Amino acid sequence: MTKQFSLVLALSLAAAPAAAQVPISQERYINDRLIAARVADRVRTECPSIDARLVYAWGQARALKRYARDRGYSDTQIDAFLDSKQDKARIYAAAEDYLTRNGARKGDAESFCRIGRNEIAGKSVAGSLLVAR
Repeated sequence: MTKQFSLVLALSLAAAPAAAQVPISQERYINDRLIAARVADRVRTECPSIDARLVYAWGQARALKRYARDRGYSDTQIDAFLDSKQDKARIYAAAEDYLTRNGARKGDAESFCRIGRNEIAGKSVAGSLLVAR
């Protein structure tokens, strides 16, 4: 083997684990945004004074799908992830945990409104999907 070939081989082998794709269910950016979208959806359904920015949310969903494709996930992988009951339950549970930790109480619309107003004021991902009336 030549020195140059050995160097290229060593560098490619060293880079292989870094380039390995994690399962989409473990991709933090994607999961965090789906959890934030679920938080926003729960707030808008429970709080009568907050609505969803539906057109913006639709655009963000398309951007997230583009992000996943750019990271090498196929449409088949993306669709399987989005259709997965297990992953949906995990995302919903994480959103519910977030809401509970931030004071949301079942049957208390104002607790959801408070969270929504805080998310909007804090310019969070969830807040960007909401608008106060």
